[in-house]
Amino acid sequence: MKLNKDARLFRRTKDLEIQIDRFLDALSESALVFKHAVDVYLRDGCTEEFTEKHQHVDRLESHADDLRRDIEIQLYTQTLIPESRGDVLGLLENLDKIINLIEGVLWAFDIEKPQIPGNCKDGYRNLTDTSCEAVEAVVLASRAFFRNIEAVGDHNHKVMFFETEADKISTRLKRDIFESEIGLGHKMHLRGFVENIDDIADWSEDVADRLAIYVIKRTV
Repeated sequence: MKLNKDARLFRRTKDLEIQIDRFLDALSESALVFKHAVDVYLRDGCTEEFTEKHQHVDRLESHADDLRRDIEIQLYTQTLIPESRGDVLGLLENLDKIINLIEGVLWAFDIEKPQIPGNCKDGYRNLTDTSCEAVEAVVLASRAFFRNIEAVGDHNHKVMFFETEADKISTRLKRDIFESEIGLGHKMHLRGFVENIDDIADWSEDVADRLAIYVIKRTV
C-alpha cells in the first residue's frame, strides 16, 4: 500500500521535532544503561558501579519527563499539528511508561537485592538484552513516525520479533527457576524480576501496536 506523500509530520515545527528527538534519545540511552546495569549486578551485585548506572537512568527519566511536559505545552499553546496532537501525546505518554518500567526494575534490584543463582544469570542477561532490543526498535519506529512514516512497519516488525523472543526466554527462565532446589519464597522473588524485565518488551509491543494505528489514521 502506498502511504500518504506527507511523510514528515513536523514540516514547519523544527523546535518541536528537536524536543521529541531528545525525548527519544533519553529513552534509547535509558535502555542501553539499563542493560549495562543489569550486567553489572549479575556479575558483581549491588556495587558502586551499579549504583552509578541506576542514578544515570534516574536522571534520564527526569529529563524525559521534563521534555514530555515541554512538548505538551508547545502542542497546546502554539496550536501545533491539531489533527495529530492526541496521537503524539498518547505516544509520548506510552513511551515514557517504558522509561518508568526500566527505572522501576533498577530500583527493585537496588532495594530487594535478589540472590540470582549462577545457572540463571545467562537467562536474566539474555532477557534483558532482548527486552532492550525491543525498546530500541520501538524508538526507531517512533522516529520514523515523525520523519518517514513508510518505515514504521519495518521497525514495528522487529519490535514484535524481540517481544516474542523475550516471552520465550522468560518462560524458559521461569521453568529453570521453579525446577531448581531453592526455596519457594526465593523462586517467587526471582519470578517477579523475570516478569518485570519482560514487561519492558511487552510494553514496547503495546506502543508498536498504537503506532500502527496512528499510521493508518495519518495515511487514509
